[in-house]
Amino acid sequence: MTGTPRELVERVLRAGRERDVETFVALMAPDGYLEWPYRPPGVPARVQGRPAIREHLARVADAAIRVDEHRHVVLHETTDPHVVIVEYDAHGTVVPTGAPFQQTVIAVFRVRDGQILSCRDYVNPLPLIEALAGTARAGA
Repeated sequence: MTGTPRELVERVLRAGRERDVETFVALMAPDGYLEWPYRPPGVPARVQGRPAIREHLARVADAAIRVDEHRHVVLHETTDPHVVIVEYDAHGTVVPTGAPFQQTVIAVFRVRDGQILSCRDYVNPLPLIEALAGTARAGA
């Protein structure tokens, strides 16, 4: 796939929101990885390689949280032409309870040879922890 780093980031964000696992994986470099430096228990620190990314995304695509919309999206192109920083608010639903969900995200993407090499996703883990706790209470 071709395009500027910004265009690639826009495509991968859309694929993630649409739960289009195959398009998301195709945009990743074969040795690409996703990282979550700040995460709740049970979320891996890193998922690397297309097969592992595909497996992870397929597992979480319709799990506890469904993101339906990205709001207030701001993409920052940096002095490094291969790095794009994006900030946005993810709005969706806690699937088991139907409760609304909102998450603020800042992600740093690194692009290499027309593919996403890495995405370091700095999410606030508190809304996710709260949503998962509500899911556990609903199932109790």
